[in-house]
Amino acid sequence: MDPESWEVPLMGDILRFALLGLGLGALYALTAHGIVLVYRGSGVLNFAHGAIGMAGAYVQWELAAHHGMPYWPATACGVLTSGVLGVLTHLLVIRPLRRASSLARLVGTLAVFILLTAVAVKRYGDSLELVPGKLPTRLLKIAGATVSEDRVWLLGIALAVTGLLHLVYQRTLFGLGTTAVAESESTAAALGWSADLVAAANWGLGSALAGLTGILIVPVIGLSVTGLTTLLLSALAAALVGRFSSFPVTLAGGLVIGVVQSELTRFSSDITGLASSVPFLFIALVLIARGRALPLRGTFLDRLPALGDGRVRPLALALAAAAGLLLVSVSTPLWADAITTTLVLCLIILSIIVVTGYAGQVSLAAYALAGTGAFIAGHAAADWGWPFELALLAGVLGTVPIGLLFALPAVRTRGVNLAIITLGLGTTLEAMVFQNTDLATTPGSDGIAVGRQTLFGVSISGVDHPQRYAAVVLVMFVAAALVVANVRRSRTGRRLVAVRANERAAAALGIDVRAAKLYAFGLSAAIAALAGVLTGFRSTSVVFSDFASFDSVTALGLAVIGGVGFLVGPLFGATFAAGTVGARFGDWLVPGLSEWMPLIGGIILVLTLVGNQDGIARELGGRAAGAERALRSRRAARAAGAADGRTGDTGTAPGAAGGAKETAAVPRAHRADPLSLRVRDLTVRYGGVVAVDGLSFDVEPGRVVGLIGPNGAGKTSAIDAVTGFTRAASGTVRLGERDVTRVPVHARAAAGLSRSFQSLELFEDMTVLDNLYAACDRPGPWAYLGDLVRPGSRPLPGHVVLAVREFGLQDSLDRPVGDLSYGERRLLAIARAVAASPSVLLLDEPAAGLSDDETRELARLVRRLAEDWGMGVLLVEHDVDMVMSVCDQVVVLDFGRRICVGTPDEVRGDPAVRAAYLGDLAPETLT
Repeated sequence: MDPESWEVPLMGDILRFALLGLGLGALYALTAHGIVLVYRGSGVLNFAHGAIGMAGAYVQWELAAHHGMPYWPATACGVLTSGVLGVLTHLLVIRPLRRASSLARLVGTLAVFILLTAVAVKRYGDSLELVPGKLPTRLLKIAGATVSEDRVWLLGIALAVTGLLHLVYQRTLFGLGTTAVAESESTAAALGWSADLVAAANWGLGSALAGLTGILIVPVIGLSVTGLTTLLLSALAAALVGRFSSFPVTLAGGLVIGVVQSELTRFSSDITGLASSVPFLFIALVLIARGRALPLRGTFLDRLPALGDGRVRPLALALAAAAGLLLVSVSTPLWADAITTTLVLCLIILSIIVVTGYAGQVSLAAYALAGTGAFIAGHAAADWGWPFELALLAGVLGTVPIGLLFALPAVRTRGVNLAIITLGLGTTLEAMVFQNTDLATTPGSDGIAVGRQTLFGVSISGVDHPQRYAAVVLVMFVAAALVVANVRRSRTGRRLVAVRANERAAAALGIDVRAAKLYAFGLSAAIAALAGVLTGFRSTSVVFSDFASFDSVTALGLAVIGGVGFLVGPLFGATFAAGTVGARFGDWLVPGLSEWMPLIGGIILVLTLVGNQDGIARELGGRAAGAERALRSRRAARAAGAADGRTGDTGTAPGAAGGAKETAAVPRAHRADPLSLRVRDLTVRYGGVVAVDGLSFDVEPGRVVGLIGPNGAGKTSAIDAVTGFTRAASGTVRLGERDVTRVPVHARAAAGLSRSFQSLELFEDMTVLDNLYAACDRPGPWAYLGDLVRPGSRPLPGHVVLAVREFGLQDSLDRPVGDLSYGERRLLAIARAVAASPSVLLLDEPAAGLSDDETRELARLVRRLAEDWGMGVLLVEHDVDMVMSVCDQVVVLDFGRRICVGTPDEVRGDPAVRAAYLGDLAPETLT
C-alpha cells in the first residue's frame, strides 16, 4: 500500500483520539482539583476522594433513575451529598486526629474509603451500569477529525473551573486565608483565621467537586463502585504534576494524561493494561524526579505508632499453636476454610507490620506482591510440574526481587508519596499481568491450573482436605511470625526502627538507610508472597481476582486496627474481614452478619483511630507494661554489667546533676583511632545564596576546635556539608588519608566521622539502651539473614559502658527517651555519638537550653573526650564562654566566610571578630 494512502487516516486517528483524551483528561483534572482543594486547606491527602465522588454519582443516579427526579436537581443533590460527606469526614475523622501521626490521618481517609465502598457495594452491588448523560453528544468535525460534542463541553467545563479556582485562591480573601493557614496555622490564627473552619470549607468544596466529576464521568466510563474509586490514581497523578497547589498546572497534567491514555488505547491495544498504567508512569516520573535521596527528619510518622518488643514466650506459643491445630482438626470444612482465610490475611498484615510498623515505609502493595508470589508458584507448578514444596519456595524467593523493585522509590521518597507510588505499582502489575489472560490463565481454566496439592507425599488439598490445608497454613503463619519476632529483637530490627524514627540520625550513626529500606521491603515481599501462594493453591486453580490491588488499602486499615507494631495485631485485625473466623462467628450469632463485615471493619477502624491509634494489641498489652519495664531493667543491667570487666574502669563519672566526682583514665583499647579531619575550600550554595564560602580548617586528634559566629553565619551548614548531609557543597573533606568528599553519610560515620544535632534527633520510641545499641552495632552483611533465625545479642562494648558512666546514664538505660529530662536528653545525644566510636566528633549546639552548671559540666566532658579519649572535636556553640574555656583553637565565621582563626586569646583580641561578630556587645564578654 502506498504510504500516502494510509498517512491521512492515521493522522485523523491520532487527532480524534487526542480530542477524546482531552475530554477524559478534563475529568481527571477536575477530580484532581478536588484533591488539591482538600490538601491546600487541611494538609491531608484524601484517599477517599474517589469514593466520595462515587457516592455523589450513585445518589444522582438513584434519584434520577428510580425516583423520577429531573436530571439537574438530582445532580445538585449528588454534588451536595458529596460536599456534606467531605465536611463530615473532616469533622468526625480528620479533626480528632489533628494531633495524631500523619499515618493515622492517612489511614483515616482510607477508613472513609472502606466505609463508603462497603455501603455502596451493599446497596448497589458492583456491576457496571450504563448511564446516559445530559451533555450534547452530536458529532463534530474538528480539523477533519470526528469527535462527540460532550468531550468539548467537558474540556470547557474544566477550563472554566480551573480559571475560577485560580482566581478565587489568588485574589479573594478566602483564598489568601487558605494559603495563610497552609503556611502557618498559628500565624493565621493570630490574624483571626480559624484553621478548622478553613479546612472544613475546603473539604466541602473539594468533595463537592468530586461529586460533580463523578456525575460527569459516569456516561464516559459507566457507573460502578470499582471504576469510580480507582479514578483516584489518575487524579493523584495530575495533582502531583501540579504539586498539590497549582490549578493550571494540575489541569495541564490531567489533559496530558488523558491524551496519552487515549492514544495508547488506540495504538497499543495488543499490550494489556498499558493505557491504564499511564497514571502510574506519571506518578513514578514526578516522584522520582522530585524525590530526595538524602536522609531526612521523620516528618511523616511524627507521632510514631507504638511497637511491641518482639519477645516470644515459648510455652504460651506452644500451647496456642497446639490449641489451634486441635481446633482445626475438629472443625467442619466451612470453619476450616474460614480459618485458612483468616491466617492468610494475618500473613498479609504481618508483611505490613515489617515494612510499615518496623521500618516506617507506608506501602500499599501487599496484595500485588502476594499475587506475584502466586503467579510465580502457579507457573512453576503448572508449566514445570514442580511439587508444592518447590513451587512455594520459588514463589517466595522469586517475589523478593520484585519487592526490592517496589522499594526503589522508597530510596528517593517516602510517606504519602511512597503510598501513592506503591499503590500505582500494584495497580499496574494487576492491569498488565494479573488481568492478562495470556499470562494468568491456562487453557480450560479461569486461572493457572495447579491441581490438588501434596506435601511430602501427603495430600493437603484445600478442596479434599480443608482441615489439613488449614493446619499447614497455621504452621506457616507461626513460622513467619517467629521470623518477624527474631528480626524485631535483632540488630537488624534496631536499625529498621532507627530508620523509621529518624533517617538523618540513623545515617549519622553509620546505618545504611537505603539498605535498611530494601531489607524491609524484601522481607515484607517474601511474607506477602507466602500468603499469596497459600491463597492461590487452596483451590485447583490460582485465580487472580483474589489479588485486587486496592485490597491493600483494606489490609493496611486492618493492620492499624490490630496494632501495626505488634506481632499479635494480625490476629485481631483479620477478625473484621469478610470470610474470616470473625465473619463466620458473626453469622453464627446473627445470620447474615458476614455480609456487613466490610462496613463493620470500616467503622471499627474509624473508632480505633480516634480512640487508640496504636490498635487493639496495644490496648491489651498495656496490662503487661509493668512486666515489660521489669524485663527492660534486667536487660539493661545485663548489658551494662556484662561489660564491666572489659572497661578497666572502676571509677564513676559525673552525670548531668551528680557534681564532680573522681573519674578513671580511659583504657588505651577504648581510645579513638587518631585520624585528622582536614577541610579545604568548603563552599555551600542554596540557589543564589552562599551559606559557606571557601571555609578551611583542621581538627587534630586530642584537640577541640570551636566554630562560632552569629546566627546565619553558616555553622550548621558547614557541619552538614562535612558529614555529607547536603549535596549543595564543593571543596574537599579528608579523614586521615582518605578523601570522603563523595562518600555517603553512613559511610563517613562508619569511617569515624560522627556528629550530634542541634535538635537532638534521638530515637524517641526507643529506650536509652537501644539508642546506644543502634549506634554501636556493626552487623556484617550476613547479619541480615542470620537475624531471621537467630537474633544477635551481645553486651554493650566496653567503650560504650565507659561513655554511659562518663555521662551519668547508668541508671537510665531502661527508660524510654521520652521520659528523660532535657539535660539528660542532651547528654544522651552526645553519648550516642560517642558510642559510634568516632575519631572526630562534631557537636552542634550541645549546650543549648542547659543551665550554667550543666554547661560547665558539659564543657568538662567535652574536654575529656579530647584529652582522655583521643578524639578530635569540632564544637559549634553560641555560648562564647564555653567555647573560650574548652577549645584549643577557634574558627570565626561571618556570612559564611572565615574572618579569624587562632587560639582563644588571639580571637579575643582580633578586631575583625569584635567588629563583625560581637557588634555592640561589651568587650568583657570574651574575657
